[in-house]
Amino acid sequence: MIILTIQNLHKAFGGNVVLKDVSMTLQDHQRMGLVGVNGCGKSTLLKILAGKEQADGGSISLMKGIRVGYMEQQYTAKEDATVFEELQDVFAPVFAMEEKLRALEAQMADIQDETELKRLGDTYARLSDAFEKADGYAWRSAIQGVLSGLGFKKEQYDQPARVLSGGELTRLCLAKLLLQKPDLLLLDEPTNHLDLQALDWLEKYLSEYKGSLIVVSHDRYFLDHVCTHVTELLLGVAESYNGNYSAYMPQRAERFESRMRAWEQQQKMIAREEAIIARYKSFNREKSIKAAESREKRLEKVERLERPEDEHQVRFRFEAKRRTGDDVMAIRDFAKSFGERKLFQNIDLNMRAGDRIALIGPNGIGKTTLLRCILGEETPDSGFVRWGANVDVGYYDQQQRTLHPEKTVLDEVWDAFPRMEQSDVRGALGLFLFTGEDVFMPIHTLSGGEKGRVALTKLMLHKDNFLLLDEPTNHLDMDSREVLEDALENFTGTILAVSHDRYFINRFANKVVVLSQDGAKEYLGNFDDYQARIQWEQAQNSDDIKYASMTRTEAGKEKRKARLAREQMKALKEAVKLAEKMVMDGEEAVAAHEELMATAEVYSNPDKAAAAAKEYQRLKDELARRYADWEAAEEALAEAEENE
Repeated sequence: MIILTIQNLHKAFGGNVVLKDVSMTLQDHQRMGLVGVNGCGKSTLLKILAGKEQADGGSISLMKGIRVGYMEQQYTAKEDATVFEELQDVFAPVFAMEEKLRALEAQMADIQDETELKRLGDTYARLSDAFEKADGYAWRSAIQGVLSGLGFKKEQYDQPARVLSGGELTRLCLAKLLLQKPDLLLLDEPTNHLDLQALDWLEKYLSEYKGSLIVVSHDRYFLDHVCTHVTELLLGVAESYNGNYSAYMPQRAERFESRMRAWEQQQKMIAREEAIIARYKSFNREKSIKAAESREKRLEKVERLERPEDEHQVRFRFEAKRRTGDDVMAIRDFAKSFGERKLFQNIDLNMRAGDRIALIGPNGIGKTTLLRCILGEETPDSGFVRWGANVDVGYYDQQQRTLHPEKTVLDEVWDAFPRMEQSDVRGALGLFLFTGEDVFMPIHTLSGGEKGRVALTKLMLHKDNFLLLDEPTNHLDMDSREVLEDALENFTGTILAVSHDRYFINRFANKVVVLSQDGAKEYLGNFDDYQARIQWEQAQNSDDIKYASMTRTEAGKEKRKARLAREQMKALKEAVKLAEKMVMDGEEAVAAHEELMATAEVYSNPDKAAAAAKEYQRLKDELARRYADWEAAEEALAEAEENE
């Protein structure tokens, strides 16, 4: 069931056309990821759908009765409202109903006329029923439940909302939306400022969300785990794809290649026809001229395909000018505090040539500070760094503090490499999409993504063999992130990167190091491997507690019994899946046979019709048996789950 239809939407800001001809639909229960390069109009489209902006043309049709909830990138709380009071606003209609109920109670207490009293009593009953359905008697507990679920502590309820961090404001905005219970959620970069724990919670919540969702996000791991569909805004129009982000990428490439092939084939056909027409005309005879004119008319009627265009992409690679020794870096007993606030202590880390380590941990734990201590820009309270042979360190600063605001893009890079020819510097900048007059833009006028591309240009030209990267995918659009990952994949040196981008970590890392106040713990593999290990450790800890009071023999028996139960449960779930597939195959066979029986070749021939009817009955009987098997498998699984 379609709940939202957008047709031929366009929007411009001055002479800058952002949305040219956007058309798309959204089905009930669909979770759509809205993607595209920075500046392509994703946030603008959400604002138009939320009624915050007006389109210049086109139409938007929303199913009657659909309630829309919108979360902006930057949520601003009321100046004097507490965390709890911010959420009380959601229940303003409930409070208004409560006032009417009190007023009706006062009126009924003074009325003697039975007819009027009955009329007011009926009104009171209807309003009281609506009040109860709107959580009128439970609004306080509803707020407390949502705040608790989103990780707010009780002592924060009376805290001014304006002093919350970016991540806390994001969660507060989400809490408000949850209490509103909209049918359609519009979320603009909801993962910004969230740590891994909060991201995990948000993914689970949205994956189970009963309504529909349109979400703008650069977090590809998030899009993979939440979205059922992806729509890309490309050069002002919308392209829709089935599946999550990983499913969208190959589909996108195939569509582009298919369109390019069709355009190239048409260009060859047009060139061939024009050559034939020119040859006919060269004969300069009445018959050949008529033939040429006939072909020209046919060619004019051909609907010309436009050459497929793709957004320009960054293209670069990292090289190392020399090799390091086997041992690249060793950290021993690092600790760092600011006043009474302890960031970390007891940090030991060894890095060997070819290591690709992702450094993760909660916000505020000191990941960036640790990188700065390694570089010598901060002094640790204790510990030291020991470097290996021939190590050249390249640093990507997420704040871009090394860039000079008043310099032009060209001077920023050229001053760092004065021996290069200007043409070579401009060629390097061209790889990062700085062409023509772009190279004369002052650094302070650039967006976050553009500053990141300048920093990456300098990092590429340095050709260092050990890269320290602090949130390198921040501000980059998805295509640029993919290219950065390709460049790092082919890099022969060593990498230590701080990142919240789980998709990025999966692409580049062969180790994950988790930073905490009391040390650093290392896990082999990428982010998914780390997650699997954490889940296994949690299961082991749960078993250890469960079997702590048993003897070793008793615990062994119980563990074997639990393992057998898990294996049985897995087998039952597989049986249900297989039975369901068999039913679907059976239904397809019956449907195909019904189409066959409807053909003239079968129903007009008595013998074929009789044989087809017999086969049809056999297929129906087989389908009924498969349904019975499916039902039995479902019952067996349900019984096993009840007995767990």
